Amino acid sequence: YPTSSDTQTGLRQGSLSKAARGYHLAQGNAPRENTPTAILRTAAKATVEQGLEASLDLALSQWQYHEELWLRGDESAKEHVLDAMGLVRHALMLFGGIVPRKASAHLRDLLTQAEATMTSAVSAVTAVYSTQTAMAKLALTEWLVTKAWQPFLDAKAQAKMADSFKRFADIHLSRHAAELKKVFGQPLGDKYRDQLPRLTRDIDSVLLLAGYYDAMVAQAWLENWQGLRHAILTGQRIEIEHFRNEAINQQPFWLHSGKR
Repeated sequence: YPTSSDTQTGLRQGSLSKAARGYHLAQGNAPRENTPTAILRTAAKATVEQGLEASLDLALSQWQYHEELWLRGDESAKEHVLDAMGLVRHALMLFGGIVPRKASAHLRDLLTQAEATMTSAVSAVTAVYSTQTAMAKLALTEWLVTKAWQPFLDAKAQAKMADSFKRFADIHLSRHAAELKKVFGQPLGDKYRDQLPRLTRDIDSVLLLAGYYDAMVAQAWLENWQGLRHAILTGQRIEIEHFRNEAINQQPFWLHSGKR
């Protein structure tokens, strides 16, 4: 729920109130650090709809957590806030075959406005307490709490939402892996940066889908693609080819058509 600040006119939703932050530090707890998004864990019998809810909840919690750090002066947390907002988009895309785009049109518009505010040269306080950011977070929270996608689902989509998230995950893990292999199967020369949005989306999708499998195996598979992304971002040509070769030659860790 939104909490108002004594010193700010804007509204924001935070994961720790001012009092809680003070208590957290007074108890001798170490200052909190940036936390990359972990693989999403869901219940064994989760439905696709529960997978959607858990995915968006994870993105929202990452958003709020890193906002707190950014407000406390950790400038590196800003990138994690933007990553979390990207994760919201990627979750909506992942379930887009069931939930029509018009169901999330307003939410995505507000995200775009909030992202524009975040990426402009404003302070953490200005960005976090802006109307755009407050409205985007509130819209996401309401979308989750009210299950605002449901009125847009026909009978076929409702049946898919009630299906097994595990089955959904296996199908989509194969699709994202196939897309990655197709795009990065050959060296791309100076075209790697063009593929960063796709690579980031695929990595995020795997983070949301891989929770049914051994965490160490899934994380090791992901780390090669994450390493490739980092090498592209930092322009390390030798590292790019190292991680690309490692990544495209990995075996699937999930149930797929060649493994029963």
